[in-house]
Amino acid sequence: ICNAPTSLDLSGTISAPDVKLNMASEGGRDPYATTFLRQRGYGWLLEVEEDDNEESKPLLEELDIDLKDIYYKVRCVLMPMPSLGYNRQVVRDNPDFWGPLAVVLLFSMISIYGQFRVVSWIITIWIFGSLTIFLLARVLGGEVSYGQVLGVIGYSLLPLIVITPLLLVIGGFEVVSMLAKLFGVFWAAYSAASLLVGDEFKTKKPLLIYPIFLLYIYFLSLYTGV
Repeated sequence: ICNAPTSLDLSGTISAPDVKLNMASEGGRDPYATTFLRQRGYGWLLEVEEDDNEESKPLLEELDIDLKDIYYKVRCVLMPMPSLGYNRQVVRDNPDFWGPLAVVLLFSMISIYGQFRVVSWIITIWIFGSLTIFLLARVLGGEVSYGQVLGVIGYSLLPLIVITPLLLVIGGFEVVSMLAKLFGVFWAAYSAASLLVGDEFKTKKPLLIYPIFLLYIYFLSLYTGV
């Protein structure tokens, strides 16, 4: 009987597998996962937005507020006479939102002196009153947009803002105060109607001028409380 060996020789070397890692592809992502996601339409998960190196614009430019343009439109409304040489059609043809809104808010702030509760009504009447004028103008054949009507009606509140300090001074004189109110309403209505009521209305002009006049009477009544 042969004797079994008492010890085994376990010495030797183990060679490491040749594994190459592609760490540069896809920005360090697993190429198999990248391929898997793209094949199933989820490649957008791997997209990285590029940094926007553009310089940030000023706040007024971001909000599309042109102070020079607003100031010019204010002068066009306050001085509606054609002999002064202002291009008043710019108020209608180049409407904006922030200028009329500022005028309406200013009129609302002044109205707080009379009745605080009418402030929200002034803004509401501006929006829906302009909508009424717009619908009526379109029915009569006018070529105006709601934005144009909204801008013109808002800017044309400026004459009422001008006469409100005068009403505080002459409030005790009923006749003079009434004449000042009528002058302010006619001034505002003329500024708006001369921009909105064009030659396309022909004989229908009074049908649009009258509602505009009534609208500014109502605006003034919200301030005076009458």
